[in-house]
Amino acid sequence: MTEEKKGDIQAAQELKEGFEKIRKEIGKVIVGQSDVVEKLLIGVLAKGHCLLIGVPGLAKTLLISTLADVLDLKFSRIQFTPDLMPSDITGTEILEQNVSTGAREFKFIKGPIFANIILADEINRTPPKTQAALLQAMQEYNVSAGNETFPLEAPFFVLATQNPIELEGTYPLPEAQLDRFMFNIYIDYPSEAEEHEIVRTTTSAYKAELETVFDADSLIKLQGLIRKVPVSDKVVEFAVKLARKTRPTEDAQDYIKNWVTWGAGPRASQYLILGAKTRCLLYGRPTPSVEDVKEVAESVLRHRIVTSFNAEAEGVGVTDIIEKLLASTSD
Repeated sequence: MTEEKKGDIQAAQELKEGFEKIRKEIGKVIVGQSDVVEKLLIGVLAKGHCLLIGVPGLAKTLLISTLADVLDLKFSRIQFTPDLMPSDITGTEILEQNVSTGAREFKFIKGPIFANIILADEINRTPPKTQAALLQAMQEYNVSAGNETFPLEAPFFVLATQNPIELEGTYPLPEAQLDRFMFNIYIDYPSEAEEHEIVRTTTSAYKAELETVFDADSLIKLQGLIRKVPVSDKVVEFAVKLARKTRPTEDAQDYIKNWVTWGAGPRASQYLILGAKTRCLLYGRPTPSVEDVKEVAESVLRHRIVTSFNAEAEGVGVTDIIEKLLASTSD
């Protein structure tokens, strides 16, 4: 066995143990939401971005800032508003004068996008021009200003939130930008027992002391490890088949033709496999199974399927379609 292989095996074991530690540390601050934490960590390790849907007051901001603390990453929160300009995110050039020589030159002042973990709070409340400023950073991992391009420091991860209640005066994200997000994660209300624990801890003098589990360098190495995970042709075939069955083509199933206007593109197949690879390592398995693909399928496909008027009229949602697809797609 080569030294590189031994190192990969050791890193995989450290990732499994680190995953349990991260859950434990976040659990000191966030009550419940274990599935959301798992999806967020999968997104970070797979170099993806996540769109988080949830009503106000469910600790979305606290969750991501806590994750940044546990991973020892620089965290930046951007509150998206109708008057937010692209330069408010990326940064701006200012004219600076040298006191000693009197010479003047433009200097770029970096914006809040220059961090490791970005919380784009209520991203649909800002106009498309400003939304697009985030698009280049998410896809290219750099920012252009004037004639210069500034690379973003790795690891770089965007968590965007949307409020599903108040849609008046918002700017829905176009499909092309939605497709840039690896996961669409829905965060629900806590159970009664969890809410009891939330109220008990947040109204007391309790303050959690968090320990760092991974740092930026460790995360970058683990992101490279994910790509090395072997995956069987059977699992790849299932992921591709599942993504393709969402498309209302001539040979699609009748309910897809009736309920779906647009299906998921090839990026969905890629993220299904990357998500499955990451999940298998988190649980200490050397290679992903079809079950791993199924576990990440809803989060990957939810924002990539556009339903038709017929689906809306019949009260059929995207989740219903995904569940039906998973039930009808053979391993």
